[in-house]
Amino acid sequence: MNTTVLIGHPYPKSYNYAILERVKEKTNATVINLIEDNFNPAMLSNDLAGFSRGNFADPLVGKYQNILSQTDKLIIITPIWWYGLPAIYKGFLDKVMLKGFSYREESGRLVGTLNNIKETILITTAESPKWYIKYFASNPIRTLRKRVFKDMGLKNVKWVHLGNITKTSDKNRNKFLDYVERIS
Repeated sequence: MNTTVLIGHPYPKSYNYAILERVKEKTNATVINLIEDNFNPAMLSNDLAGFSRGNFADPLVGKYQNILSQTDKLIIITPIWWYGLPAIYKGFLDKVMLKGFSYREESGRLVGTLNNIKETILITTAESPKWYIKYFASNPIRTLRKRVFKDMGLKNVKWVHLGNITKTSDKNRNKFLDYVERIS
């Protein structure tokens, strides 16, 4: 199985990187590190010029599309900031998941074409616990899973979350890492 891990946390000593290291120990994954690649998440005019035709200006987009086209399992490691994904992840979706690559239009609806990705694991961390994000913060992960990922053709999307990240004990952090290792 070809596993790809996507990470874009700006601080390499964060808990997100501890998760990444545990996943790398368990899998022989290809890592897309948006920070190390200096990925620019902003949709600029030269990016937008070809957007409706599925064309891109940023050479990293082609690199990422090539990796994703060979991926069976996708693992996304991200913090939740202000009840959503950080801008670099949103920019990744905007710039990489283009028409003709991750979807096509058919009878006025989107049909996902990333059917090669059989499993997606979204691993998040935040100050807020999962129940708060789900029931009181408009559940941004539900929209991501049920609309955005579905419209790209991603299947079997699982969301795992560690909340209260700054207050949780080392014991709970290690238990979460063990869990992540088991599901990777």
